[in-house]
Amino acid sequence: MTISAAVPDSASGERGGGRPHVPGVLAAVSINATGEAVARMQESSGAMPWFPGGQTDPWDHVESAMALSATGFLAEAEAAYEWSRRTQREDGSWPIRTDVGVVTVPGIDSNFCAYIAVGVWHHFLITGDGAFLQRMWPTVWSAINLVCRFQRNDGAFRWGADHVTYAMFDEALVTGNASIYQALDCAVRIADEIGAPEPDWEAALAALGLAFREQPEVFEPPSDHSMDWYYPMLGGAIRGREGQERIAQRWDEFVVDGLGIRCVDHRPWVTGAETSELALALEALGDTEAAIALIASIGHLRDPDGSYWTGLVYDDGKRWPVEKSCWTSAAVVLAADAISRATPGNGIFRDVRRF
Repeated sequence: MTISAAVPDSASGERGGGRPHVPGVLAAVSINATGEAVARMQESSGAMPWFPGGQTDPWDHVESAMALSATGFLAEAEAAYEWSRRTQREDGSWPIRTDVGVVTVPGIDSNFCAYIAVGVWHHFLITGDGAFLQRMWPTVWSAINLVCRFQRNDGAFRWGADHVTYAMFDEALVTGNASIYQALDCAVRIADEIGAPEPDWEAALAALGLAFREQPEVFEPPSDHSMDWYYPMLGGAIRGREGQERIAQRWDEFVVDGLGIRCVDHRPWVTGAETSELALALEALGDTEAAIALIASIGHLRDPDGSYWTGLVYDDGKRWPVEKSCWTSAAVVLAADAISRATPGNGIFRDVRRF
């Protein structure tokens, strides 16, 4: 597909303005190249697959669209959101997995469906386009109302359901719930912006926040995956001193100096997306220096075309899987924007509210 030119910006690259960059690590032109690499992976339908010819899921699709918005590829971002609007099912959900337009995993993931609110709010923050917000409002409304059906009496959200029988899977996963927390906050903001407040969403958000802060036992125990470690801080449910202490508790289990962070605590495998998301969590907690160091540490995953390889098995020096994933590049872009505070959407993770 034809890629539009990024929005021009002549800013000097100093902190506080201009285009996304990582001071001392990646110049704005480098981050723009990463945005362009993301744009090149977009299918003609607007879908953002994991890699060309690969699968598309509704969460990573939105994350990739957010990177397009942050790097000025606005037409491509809006094509991605149009894909979400057009492919949403009547119940407000999207299939867990689609391969080049063919549904291959039809089930419902509550977190996957909720994330559309984050992307839509982020794009509105960057563009100020009220018509876009109005156009996407029915999509967000349907998705969030569906997701709220997954909330249990203890405030946590069930992770998914079968799309044929609607039988729900009762487990409440830490990572998914933390992401839903951010999504609900964005959904509430969208509703307020268009003058259609949704008090039930606010109540759902408050109950979920209370569960994270006062009843963590309602969630499945944290796994050996790094996402269960940092996501409560990334999603905004846990911040401040408690968030800093939680990061410190498992730092040595996951962080490999100079290489990034492990995806799984006992495997010699560092991944770019998780490293970038941890950088976003640290920036939201006020530790920008550590966030910059993390992005610098995954320079070995950067391809000359600006894209990023998914990960590295560091005990044998081999990239695995052998793919440059769209969402890995997108996570780097979003971290750069947060660190440099460049676009009006740079606080999408930092500014999550506590109810």
